[in-house]
Amino acid sequence: MSDGLRTHVLDRIRQFDATYSRFRADSTVTRIAAARDGGRFEFPEDSLRLFDLYDRLYTATEGAVDPLVGRQLELLGYDPAYSLTPAPDEVRAAERSRGHASWAADVVRDGTTLVTQRPLVIDVGAAGKGYLVDLLAAILREAGHTRFVVDGSGDLLHAGERTVRIGLEHPFDPRQVIGVSRLRNQALCASGVTRRAWGDGLHHMLDARTGVPVEGVVATWVVADETALADGLATALFFTAAQRLAETFRFAYVRMHADGRVDRSSDFTGELFT
Repeated sequence: MSDGLRTHVLDRIRQFDATYSRFRADSTVTRIAAARDGGRFEFPEDSLRLFDLYDRLYTATEGAVDPLVGRQLELLGYDPAYSLTPAPDEVRAAERSRGHASWAADVVRDGTTLVTQRPLVIDVGAAGKGYLVDLLAAILREAGHTRFVVDGSGDLLHAGERTVRIGLEHPFDPRQVIGVSRLRNQALCASGVTRRAWGDGLHHMLDARTGVPVEGVVATWVVADETALADGLATALFFTAAQRLAETFRFAYVRMHADGRVDRSSDFTGELFT
């Protein structure tokens, strides 16, 4: 990669972060969270595909995957200060009495503009990192690269003629894998309850309808043509049956349950060791 291309890639990452990071005081989503009476907020052109995907995920999961889950994550301690300390019971009770915000009821999309009526905490963690991988891959392709792997730490995209083998890391023992995916010109995304965990039963995989961390599933792996889609579905599989998601999306998957059971789709290309 040339110095100029590397600079282009890094600049694109910074732009994405400046728009979508709820951990930055100057980001667009932080301004939305601070807007007492809401407002109209302009997003870049790339937001259209990302928010379109969230529309579809929200519908397919009946609201379990919702980019407005951010406030519920903050209440559990996954806040911009990384306090990792849940809010007092009375604060959480007050929030529940007001009713949690939802993508369908509290946001109006007008092209690249989001219209809100009150402070809302957007968290694009379910699909955002995968979408950034897709954006960076597009930069590489525009520069003439046809063989590469973009690895977003758990979300990766492969391009090239040669198949690569990717280990499926055991969620409770990073020294082991539960299987191998054979990947070629597709994306593989993984998600697990142990990656961002900070207390007994506290982790970042929340059902947005309840604000409660999921218990029945501990890890997922999804293969799809686009990284954003694989990323979003790796989250959706914690809450929604694969058959239901397959009505809307094309993907292959492996899913590990809390009791150690592992299920997979018939079209998953690879092998499992459990």
